[in-house]
Amino acid sequence: MSDARRLPAEWEPQSGVLLTWPHDGGDFGPDLHVVEPVFVDLARAIARFEPLWIVCRDPAHREAVARRLERAGVPERRRHLECAPSDDCWARDHGPITVLDRGRPVLVDFRFNGWGGKYPAANDDRITAVLHATGAFGAAPLESADLVLEGGAIDTDGRGTLLTTRRCLRAPTRNPGLGRRDLEARLAEHLGIRRILWLAHGALAGDDTDGHVDTLARFCDPRTIAYQACEDPRDEHYPELSAMAAELRALRDGEGAPYRLIPLPLPRPVRDRDGRRLAAGYANFLVINGAVLVPAYGDPADALARERIAEAFPGREVVPVACTPLLHQNGSLHCVTMQLPAGLGRQDL
Repeated sequence: MSDARRLPAEWEPQSGVLLTWPHDGGDFGPDLHVVEPVFVDLARAIARFEPLWIVCRDPAHREAVARRLERAGVPERRRHLECAPSDDCWARDHGPITVLDRGRPVLVDFRFNGWGGKYPAANDDRITAVLHATGAFGAAPLESADLVLEGGAIDTDGRGTLLTTRRCLRAPTRNPGLGRRDLEARLAEHLGIRRILWLAHGALAGDDTDGHVDTLARFCDPRTIAYQACEDPRDEHYPELSAMAAELRALRDGEGAPYRLIPLPLPRPVRDRDGRRLAAGYANFLVINGAVLVPAYGDPADALARERIAEAFPGREVVPVACTPLLHQNGSLHCVTMQLPAGLGRQDL
């Protein structure tokens, strides 16, 4: 590992945000009429602050998406639409993870296997390479990593510390045969990570990622973590989220001090047509240039979540985005986005 390589924190300057637009061939196919408006709102919110990279399935899809964004008032100068076949829309997990090597961006293309083989993922696994070949990311080099890793499984303070969950990162369906030390060595090699904080607890009902940390606990600065809390002992989440909160209290930052912890409220249960509880929570926020986009569910807890996230990110505008339709395929706002650090992209953006 070179000390010159670093995985930047999400709050650092960005070139833009990557979205993979849903289509009728993905899991949201039957519900496109309620899901596409979420993507339009998300694109409009992001474009107020920075550019968008949008992956479209094919040229016809690109034209349709362009018309939608034009009607929504998303400026053409803020959007660049690329074509690449896709299985679904979860850009956080199939998009590139970008490191800074001596200050210059390098795209690391980890393998994506559909969250441990749960869903088809061959097209999604190729998206980063396809986009790189078109020049979508400018002159930044691409580095292929023979390791299964989703962006939602990790969170960083930008100073060499990574936060993750044992249940996800060490799932045998992702990297069989690799133990903890092996994984830590590979993450040090590819991402410049020097220290990993492993959470043994934390889970949301309806989550199918084996416990992505971006649904549970997030760095807000190198000394602050916002986390999904549960204060109701009658709620099914209470044992796991309470145990996770205790783990977080025991963690220390890079200088040996306890973290400042900000608990986020838990919204009321959101259920699908069959009564299955969905993975609604507020840790799935997205930090962009000058703002934090926060999932909203039409719940009384929405306002308190925004207030606490604003406390964690002083000076940034807090923007709610209604995300309930995304829950029906087990994700939320952060899951469908991937930030691209400064220094990437076409010159015309």
